[in-house]
Amino acid sequence: MNDARHSITTRNLNLWYAKFQALLDVNTDIKHGIITSLIGPSGCGKTTLLRCFNRVNERYGYVTTTGEIKLLGKNIYDSDVSLIQLRKSVGMVFQRPNPLPISVYENVVFGLRIHHERSQLTRKLLDEAVEKALTEVGLWSDLKDKLQARATSLQLEQQQKLCIARLLPLKPEIILMDEPCSALDVEGTRAIEELMFAMKGRYTIVIVTHNMSQARRASDECIFMLLGKIIEHSRTEDLFLTPKHPKTAEYIEGRYG
Repeated sequence: MNDARHSITTRNLNLWYAKFQALLDVNTDIKHGIITSLIGPSGCGKTTLLRCFNRVNERYGYVTTTGEIKLLGKNIYDSDVSLIQLRKSVGMVFQRPNPLPISVYENVVFGLRIHHERSQLTRKLLDEAVEKALTEVGLWSDLKDKLQARATSLQLEQQQKLCIARLLPLKPEIILMDEPCSALDVEGTRAIEELMFAMKGRYTIVIVTHNMSQARRASDECIFMLLGKIIEHSRTEDLFLTPKHPKTAEYIEGRYG
């Protein structure tokens, strides 16, 4: 039985892109309700691992995966697992904000419209979902009078917050973030990090970042990866101050990456 403290558990996880093995015997436990950063040099497998957690890698026909991933105690490779339900529970935010080219309002309710019968979605329910989601990401006061504005007209920081808000009406338990601040300036980065802090506890957040300062500031635990393997996983403070593995120390000191 999966430890209730863990949202994500992997056991002997391997992944190949055609003949190239990108993940090698990945074993890890990611705790519930905290922010965990995946760090490591480009090509080390961190984005591949992140995308395993909602099985989005399988959109590519040349991907083969073996091993086990348990989310909240359930193996996501079991035959009875619905990808639609999995991706409701595990939301994803990408490097560049990708709001749909429709209104702010319709972006937020997009998932509800896909996953529910039209008869279930009253205007009151949709309005409440929009206000709640935008409030949670700190956009309601700025956008409550601009709900019909085209989402792509927003500032980049607002677009990225909107992409997070778009996940929330589906009530995810885990939120995956792949370099969510890479397109943002310093102020935008700070705003997204503050939002992550506000959301942790209610959600398990896993973030891929190349930014060592961000990993140190924004995460409770860090996983250092190299050549498709997990080298070290510990509390962020411990990993940066007293790394157990020499390869971790070399990476943190900037000797490669």
